[in-house]
Amino acid sequence: MAMTLRRIATLTSVLVLMPLMVAAQAFDTKARAAYVIDQSTGTILLSKNADLPLPPASMSKLMTIYMTFEAIADGRLNIDDRLPVSSHSSAYTGSSMFLDTTDRVRVEDLLRGVIVLSGNDASSVLAEALSLDGTEAGFARMMTDRARQLGMVNSHFANSNGWPATGQRMSMKDLGILADHLIKDFPTFYPIFSEQEFLFDGRVPSNTQNRNPVLSLGIGADGLKTGHTSEAGYGLVGSAKQGDRRIIFVITGLTSTQERAEEAEKIVNWAFRQFAVKDVVQSGTKLADADVWMGDQPTVGLEVAEDLSMLVPVLATANGISAEVVFDGPIAAPITKGQQLGELVITLEGLPERRMPLVADRDVGQGGFAIRMRTAAMVLWSRFGPVLPAEPAAEEAA
Repeated sequence: MAMTLRRIATLTSVLVLMPLMVAAQAFDTKARAAYVIDQSTGTILLSKNADLPLPPASMSKLMTIYMTFEAIADGRLNIDDRLPVSSHSSAYTGSSMFLDTTDRVRVEDLLRGVIVLSGNDASSVLAEALSLDGTEAGFARMMTDRARQLGMVNSHFANSNGWPATGQRMSMKDLGILADHLIKDFPTFYPIFSEQEFLFDGRVPSNTQNRNPVLSLGIGADGLKTGHTSEAGYGLVGSAKQGDRRIIFVITGLTSTQERAEEAEKIVNWAFRQFAVKDVVQSGTKLADADVWMGDQPTVGLEVAEDLSMLVPVLATANGISAEVVFDGPIAAPITKGQQLGELVITLEGLPERRMPLVADRDVGQGGFAIRMRTAAMVLWSRFGPVLPAEPAAEEAA
């Protein structure tokens, strides 16, 4: 891909622009709020009311699932442990495993009960088992604290399952962050999200199917969780993988299961068909030379620290991409190979800029006495010019 390269003498303020926002190519979704990210590159493809705290319905069960996975990973819980069912948990209606207080249910079955069947009761059983005080309310406080630690700043939990309650809120971006963690942190457990059926001891033949509408469409979808209440509307936290790319999408506020299914399929197809990963520059490529101040070499090369690929709209042209090197020069010696000295700023027409570090391609030591004296003389010359003898005063006229 061709790039137009130019040097800039002064370093602009350092901007961290990952994930890259591709607002110009936004999908016109019917959802009240939505968030779509290309997980492979960190590129945000769509953000609509993404930071707005909204009732999450059963999508909030993903937080309970995440914390259960953590407890299994660190040994606090075993998938074969059998957990008791309290009267509080068995009282939940709606989507349910229809557990009662005589049951002692394996953790593995409870996880499938939450993930595949969206069991409100199963979620509460796990919550009470992990809560510091043995209550679902106590676990909800733990959920809120853990969410903050994961960077989910617009989430607050009142229960473990998304049952309508005052203060039960999550943003679509937070749900996207949570989905990203579930996929990356627990790859062993993640395949459960793609299971389309769970038959729990045959007691609930009417509730055996996964409600995720995109799992069976052959478009790479393999998770994660649906949600619905009258307050929240119909929502979905989904993910799909095609080739080396994976996307995560979150939608809510839709009016029916059909609209949710149609919108989810459209988003997946749009994300994969309208964007492609392009190689921009390879690690070790020298892009510029910077002047060195008082060094044993007059210049140092600025090279790319790592390979750079970008997700770009498929209709973008090669001529539409430009790049510029920014650094504060001259750069004072000594300089160490690999030391960051500047940035490469890449701009694609219609998209925000992308920045990546540029590093020294070699060591540059301090110059000797002669170099330092010559540099000092040059500075004096540039500031004051040559020192000339004073002119004699003119004689006064007789």
